[in-house]
Amino acid sequence: MSCRMEGRRVQMLLALSSLLCCTTNQIGLTVSPSRSQFFEGESVNLNCEDEGWTLMRNTSGGTRNQCGSEWGSRDGLSCRISYMYPVDSGVYWCEFGGGGASSMVVNISVSGGSVILQSPVLPVMEGHDLTLSCQSKTPPSNPSAAFYKDGSLIRDEPTGHMTLQHVSRSDEGLYKCHIRDHGESPSSWISVSEKPRTTEAPPTTEAPPRVDNAPPA
Repeated sequence: MSCRMEGRRVQMLLALSSLLCCTTNQIGLTVSPSRSQFFEGESVNLNCEDEGWTLMRNTSGGTRNQCGSEWGSRDGLSCRISYMYPVDSGVYWCEFGGGGASSMVVNISVSGGSVILQSPVLPVMEGHDLTLSCQSKTPPSNPSAAFYKDGSLIRDEPTGHMTLQHVSRSDEGLYKCHIRDHGESPSSWISVSEKPRTTEAPPTTEAPPRVDNAPPA
């Protein structure tokens, strides 16, 4: 996949995500294995966590439909894709009542290449650590990998794993990795969610001491 095609695909999927974000509901969508990139031929299970919700997707080909219609096999609240192809790349979400409300959107990429970036499929909470792993289809003789954010090199890691400690909103962006003699992974957008704010009780105020102005007897 050329850099131009990859960039266009990522931009389109991010645009689709933003269009769906305005009607999100607290219903959960789980992905197993819990990662955003897969090799062609792998399987994945997606699950809406409540009754009455339907799993939907919009792929890079612009096709919007529900699980069981033209893709995946539906079993109650769960949807399974037994053999994934690059055309299965897209945004996935749970929808209620024909589009009245939707869950958080997840972005899944399927690579026909030999390298993927193992990154969380859900947003990372602000202040938490983020671990990324560069994985190849065949074990490399040298597991060292280079990690990139928004096209710029972050650093090389001899183990093929990189941890960013105490992430903040500035760590959001497009991440990818490269293993020498094996290739480069697709890019994945990593989001950082705001840490919940704790509500502090208002300070207590004490009544001022009473002053007795009466003259002495």
